[in-house]
Amino acid sequence: MAGIHDSLTAGAAPKADAASSQREPAPRELTPRALATGLILGALLAPCNVYSGLKIGWSFNMSITALLLAFAFWAPVTRLLRRPSWGMLESNINQTTASAAAAITSSGLVAPIPALAAMTGENLPWLPLIVWVFSVSFLGVWIGWFLRPRMIEQSDLVFPAGMAAAQTMRDMFAHADEAMSRVKVLMSSLVGAILFNVLDKLVWQIPRMGPTLTASKLTFVFDPSLLLLGFGGIIGLRAGLGLLIGALLAWGLIGPVLIDHGIVQVSESQVSWFEPLVGWLLWPGVAVMVAASLTSFAASLFAFSKHHPHGQARARASGNGWFQVAGFAVAAALAIVLQVILFEVHWTMALASIPVAFVLATVAARVVGETSVAPIGAIGKVSQLTFGAMAPGQPVTNLMTANVAGGSAGQSADLLNDFRAGHEVGAHPARQVVAQCAGVVVGSIVSSLVYLMLIPDPTTQLFTPEWPAPAVAVWKAVAEALSDGLGGIAPSALWAMAVGGVLGVVLALLERRLDPKRLIFVPSGAALGLAFVIPASTSLMLFAGAGLAALAHKFAPHWAARFLLSVAAGLVAGESLFGVASVWF
Repeated sequence: MAGIHDSLTAGAAPKADAASSQREPAPRELTPRALATGLILGALLAPCNVYSGLKIGWSFNMSITALLLAFAFWAPVTRLLRRPSWGMLESNINQTTASAAAAITSSGLVAPIPALAAMTGENLPWLPLIVWVFSVSFLGVWIGWFLRPRMIEQSDLVFPAGMAAAQTMRDMFAHADEAMSRVKVLMSSLVGAILFNVLDKLVWQIPRMGPTLTASKLTFVFDPSLLLLGFGGIIGLRAGLGLLIGALLAWGLIGPVLIDHGIVQVSESQVSWFEPLVGWLLWPGVAVMVAASLTSFAASLFAFSKHHPHGQARARASGNGWFQVAGFAVAAALAIVLQVILFEVHWTMALASIPVAFVLATVAARVVGETSVAPIGAIGKVSQLTFGAMAPGQPVTNLMTANVAGGSAGQSADLLNDFRAGHEVGAHPARQVVAQCAGVVVGSIVSSLVYLMLIPDPTTQLFTPEWPAPAVAVWKAVAEALSDGLGGIAPSALWAMAVGGVLGVVLALLERRLDPKRLIFVPSGAALGLAFVIPASTSLMLFAGAGLAALAHKFAPHWAARFLLSVAAGLVAGESLFGVASVWF
């Protein structure tokens, strides 16, 4: 028991002496209310990322949203009931738990898992799906803990998202009124998004362009989505411009050419030409995204090796003890066994997914630490290419081994933001791991059930205007290409893939070399390629959100700094929650 106690108290600030310990009792941290609050908020926020992931392939870090909502509830309640005040370390446990639950989409729930369902024609049953999603995320938690000493304590990596969460905590407890103001804005935005969707979906329909117009059939329609506006405000103007350019290029220029030349067959009776066109546009779009992601990934790996020519600094002797080793061994064994039982993956391939996950997590953590952007797409493609070479012609093995490697690596990189926030406010890292594990349990259950509720029939629902599922399309396309080769792809699409690949490499290299102030003129390869696999209406609304956010930063910088993120988070959460709830009605 002593070993477990030592692990759970690792990282605590040393006490000056016994007298000072009596005068200043240890602050409350892993309390039942902190854990319960994080679990409840995580259960509410996790469906938002499932919904948005299937819609546009992106998810949202929920740490700051969870911090604000918990503070808004407990600050007055503790005063009213005369209970101990809500503390900063409790707040950190709450955000760690909620973040782990909401980040469950990194485990593959909106990418390789539905890609497998689209290929086989059916979803996993609910219980195996929950267990599988948990196993991938659980492995990511322990990989993150192993990396923590080297990435957090012994490096100069910033982890901007984690630092933002830590600064939010400091601001909340130093300026309670400001925190409550942000919560009011967030809740107003959330409620407004829900009411807007109620009006739009249940009472009256905002006029849209008629189905007989060519522009409408090419998906250039008005999509009154506040979620897209909110996400546009989060991703920034450069990504928004990339989406706009990609939409105009794919659906406004290439699409009509394909139809005019008979390369893609469409019918006048179809309300939308999205499905026939996306079957061709998918390939150059995937090529741009994959090439840009892999080029950026390789550049990050080169930069990492250059700055650390002899490897990472060794962790302290006490940094990873037997408790961590035992936890990791259990997580790795569970992931290996489930691959063999659920998907009939050969045990050697299942075993290989573990070291690949470690390697990818190391590089992904550095990217997150420098930029706050988790390269989930890039590490997914690297893992698919790795196992495509190790097990050619086996699409299921390719998807699910890559799911373990890429999913756990992405999860661990994301959770290192929680460790950075905790490190900044003096939290106990082992207690954060307990919170992360609890969040993963709840997130796996809630998110898996929400996914099955939203996509009961993957063969007819995925890759449609309602559920474009761009990340799913990319994983499926890569798996099929690695399995069956490129013979089944139209020759014109192959040429387009080659052009897209070159374009992706060029854009990624320009991104690394240009002055950040000039990057606004260079579209993001990921955003440009994404616009090829989602309706043009989606890209246009994301661009509109990015443009409105840019105008707010320019003309109302003080307001934007205080409230823009809260407004965007509220819009995303409001429409996502309504979209999930509307399935029941």
